[in-house]
Formats: sequence, C-alpha cells, structure tokens
Amino acid sequence: MQFYYGNQMPLRVLDEAEFWKEQEAEHTVVMRELMSDLEKEYVEALKHWEDVLETTHQHVRRYVETVVRGNNQLPANLYKQVLELVSFCLQESVAFTQFCRKVKTESKAAENNPTARVVINHIIDESEYFIGIAQTILYEKNN
Repeated sequence: MQFYYGNQMPLRVLDEAEFWKEQEAEHTVVMRELMSDLEKEYVEALKHWEDVLETTHQHVRRYVETVVRGNNQLPANLYKQVLELVSFCLQESVAFTQFCRKVKTESKAAENNPTARVVINHIIDESEYFIGIAQTILYEKNN
C-alpha cells in the first residue's frame, strides 16, 4: 500500500482490510481442499475461521460504504471506529497466522504434503503483509 493518499487514507486502509479479510476467508477453503486428509479438528476449525473472517469482511464492507457515502469526510467518532476496526482486523490476522502455523507444524496431513506446507507459508506471508500495513496505520496515528 502506498502512503500518499492523504485524507483518503481511512478509505484506503479499509480497502486493504476488505481485500485481505476476503483473502483469508478464501485461504481457509484452499487449505481444506489442498489437504483432503486433514484431521477433522482442523477442518472444523478452518470452517469456523472461514465464517469469522467472512463476517469481518462484511463488517469492513459496511464501513467502506459509510465512508464512501460520506464523501470520505469522517467525523472524529467514525474515524476512531475505523481505527478500532483496523486494530481488530490486525489482531484477527495475528490469530489466524498463529492457527495456520499450528496446522503446518502439528497436522500429519500438512507434514506429509510438501505443497501444503509451501501454500500455508504463502498464506501466512500474505496475512503478515496485511498485519504490517495495519500496524503502520495504527502506529502512525498514535504518534
């Protein structure tokens, strides 16, 4: 993400959150499809993560619509809510990457599937990219 958006930054960071929450939800499907022998506990956990991430994605979309309809003019309380949502998205992505690491290290299906381990690493890297963007925005606003 480029940081020259000026007063459009809240919309830009919401766009990033919307995109990455959708990606993370899709990644749960990729992991389930890639490892047909994945243990039931991980399959169920991935289904739960898919629901949770999709819910967050929809929530972010509502905020995007609110900002767009307000011509990108955010009252202070809405701006604060946007930053809180970004913080929530960041923490959710941290938890998701931790779960992905657990699957990669503890699942026999992942252990026996080198391609799955590569894909899981890629999924983690992509979520880490969003985490970096969110941290930059949040730390920038706290200074």
